[in-house]
Amino acid sequence: MNVLVTGSSGLIGSEAVEHFDREGHAVSGIDNNLRREFFGPGGDTTWNLRRLQQVTRNFTPHDLDIRDRPRLFDLFKRHRFDLIIHCAAQPSHDKAKELPLVDFDVNAVGTINLLEATRQHCPEAVFILMSTNKVYGDAPNELPLRELPTRWDYARPEDFNGIREDCRIDRTLHSLFGASKTAGDLVAQEYGRYFGMPVGVFRGGCLTGEHHSGVPLHGFLSYLVKVACSGGTYQIIGYQGKQVRDQIHSADVISAFAEFARNPRPGEVYNLGGGRENSASIRECIARLEALLGRTVNTRYEEQARVGDHICYISDLTKFRSHFPNWRLTRSLDHILEAMVAQAA
Repeated sequence: MNVLVTGSSGLIGSEAVEHFDREGHAVSGIDNNLRREFFGPGGDTTWNLRRLQQVTRNFTPHDLDIRDRPRLFDLFKRHRFDLIIHCAAQPSHDKAKELPLVDFDVNAVGTINLLEATRQHCPEAVFILMSTNKVYGDAPNELPLRELPTRWDYARPEDFNGIREDCRIDRTLHSLFGASKTAGDLVAQEYGRYFGMPVGVFRGGCLTGEHHSGVPLHGFLSYLVKVACSGGTYQIIGYQGKQVRDQIHSADVISAFAEFARNPRPGEVYNLGGGRENSASIRECIARLEALLGRTVNTRYEEQARVGDHICYISDLTKFRSHFPNWRLTRSLDHILEAMVAQAA
């Protein structure tokens, strides 16, 4: 199988490269390290590209921008891909307001560039989009919540499993990042449904793992671990640090992609995160890290929450599990934190 991965030096992209390379497939990667421009040296993914070049056997990286339509289409003309995993993005909720045109061009226009290149040159290829739970904007905050000593949680039993795919994506405050990712999400669905292409859209919760280049504006858990291990000070923003996220390791994300690739559907949408079992608030993550490190993590608190931020977000995995019953989470939150602390040591 001939596999293309965009954002191949990032967290999910690099996990995809390693997974499909281990299975013996030819893997091409697209990544131009735009993350360094977005986030500075802390976001630089060159280290991960070098690591991939050392551990893979049949991986070919391409320094290419998904906004560059002529070069992108030329790549598709020269290679007939069987599977496209699109992870490249401007990934920051907050950064988008500083560069709204770049954000939209990368997240929305870059996505349709890839979809159209696929339609023209390999329409039978499975196309997987790494979308985000930010397509729901702040609509999840409208669910009744209850405040507990260390976290917020859903108040009604029917919401226990979390946010379903039928949560609305309009008439809600997204952030510009959420809006650009929603545009890409919708156009990917349309290529699947309108053209009958095997397109899967995965709305990620908090994606994490040892190979994340976490920075203050993106990659919450990775950045928290780096700050904690280095003895720095972590800034908690709003909601008393009780806001909840569900953490999913990049390897479990890719195993979900692999399940979909084996039995794809046209324009299907799935929420994908750590679910109830891997959910934790910022306070709870800090407490777990303190237990691991045997010392206090320095923090400071900013009262003003981020615009459109989720108070409690847990991905309801019911739909994906019903379609792909062989898939399961293999990394608990404790396992994820232990591996990340070991990596940072």
